[in-house]
Order: sequence, then C-alpha cells, then structure tokens
Amino acid sequence: MKRAGFWTYGLLGAFVLGSAFPFYWSYLVASRDSGMLTDRLPPLVPGGNFWANAQRVFDSVEFWKALVNSVVVAGSVTFSTVLFSTLAGFAFAKLRFRGRDPLFLFVVATLAVPTQLGIIPLYMSMADFGWVGGLAAVTVPSLVTALGVFWMRQYTVDAVPFELVEAARVDGCSMIRIYWHVCLPAVRPAAAFLGMFTFMTAWNDFLWPLIVLDAGNPTVQVALEKLQSGYYVDYSLVLAGTTLATIPVLVVFVALGRQIVAGIMQGAVKG
Repeated sequence: MKRAGFWTYGLLGAFVLGSAFPFYWSYLVASRDSGMLTDRLPPLVPGGNFWANAQRVFDSVEFWKALVNSVVVAGSVTFSTVLFSTLAGFAFAKLRFRGRDPLFLFVVATLAVPTQLGIIPLYMSMADFGWVGGLAAVTVPSLVTALGVFWMRQYTVDAVPFELVEAARVDGCSMIRIYWHVCLPAVRPAAAFLGMFTFMTAWNDFLWPLIVLDAGNPTVQVALEKLQSGYYVDYSLVLAGTTLATIPVLVVFVALGRQIVAGIMQGAVKG
C-alpha cells in the first residue's frame, strides 16, 4: 500500500489551517478592542481583553438565558430526531407493511418544500396552541426531520442484514428489542453523525426563534443579533459572544468525533 506523500500532508494541513483560521480570528478580535481592525497591520497574537469582553456580553444581553435556552432546544431536538429517525429508518428499511413505499416517497418529497413556505401556518398553529413566546414553539416542530428519516433508512438498508433480523425473531425478540439490540448498535455511526448535524442546525437556527420567541426569552443566535443591532457595531463584543456560542458546538463535536468520522468513512465506502 502506497503511503501518503509530502504534498498530501501539505494539502491536508492547508485545509486544516484554513478551516481553523476563522475561529482563531474570532478569538483574536474578541481578545482585543475593535480598534485593531483599523490597524494597517492587525496583530496576530491574542490580547488580554477576552474575559472583559465576555463579561460585557453578559451585561449587554441575557446571554446566560440564551445559552440555556439553546442547550435545551438543541439537546431536545437532537435526542428526539435521532430516536424517531432511527425508529422510522428501521421500519422503512426492514419491516414490510402496506403503503411502506408510498409513505417513504411522501416523506422524501417533503424535502422539496422550502421551510419559509410553512412559517405563517406554523406560527398560526403555535398561536392556537398558546405556545408563542415559549420554547415549545421552537422545539416541537423540529422533533423529527424528513432528512433524518431518509438518512437513517438508507444507512439501515446495508448496515442491518435481513438475516440478522429474522434470526432475532426466531429467538423470540420483539420488534422493540430487535431495534434496541440489533439495529441501534449497527447504525450508531450514522446516528452520531445525524446527532451532530441536527445539533448544529438547531443551535444555529435564527429565523424561526426570532419570529416566535419573546424578546426576553431568546436563543443564542437571537442574542448575538441584538449585540450588533445598534448604530455602532462593537466587533470585539460581537465576536466575544460568537466565540462563547461556538464552545458548546465544539464540545459536542469532540464528544461525537470518532463516531462521526466512522460514519462518514463507512458511508463513503458503501456509496
């Protein structure tokens, strides 16, 4: 087997540096004052004002509340999406029932509908339920996604052999036990990737929380928008908030990193 050469590692290193530089630049500006952006040669070494700027973030907006709200929303949406998507993926891939293929086709077809088309009827529904202004209005509509069902169904088709399911049936396992003990361990890499993708999507969602939540009950992205809504934008303040908002995403990525990489590699080989 031929080993990777100098140019391969050099290209990979360049991609890593290019991907990491925006995070570093955000921290660099957040650790100084906005005046550095007007310097002819901006400094490339972080300053010592990050914690002072971070404190100004918490003093300017309800950032602690926004962080807690985003963790609750993103965590709930991620858990429910992974659970329901793996259940639906298992059913569509390995169970035979009337109307299975038309129903799956309908689920896939909903991916072609732009999210913006549903904002007005969705807001009216949330108002009828009395959920406007609360976290339920942000959480409940996203408890499961068509993309998650499609992803887990396609992965389950190859990851869980029919013979294994039939053998579990012969041993007297119920469908729930087959799902829990046979299907779920086999699709864990894909579920981890879906969990990371769902968490990032829910964490970065801006439009729907801006519309449906009260001003005093924001998520992180809405709080960050408030930091730059004045006539003068203090970029050190904004990027300090952005850096703080990035930390939970990085924690989740590190926690799921090995499973995500395994899922991507296995999906690439099977594709």
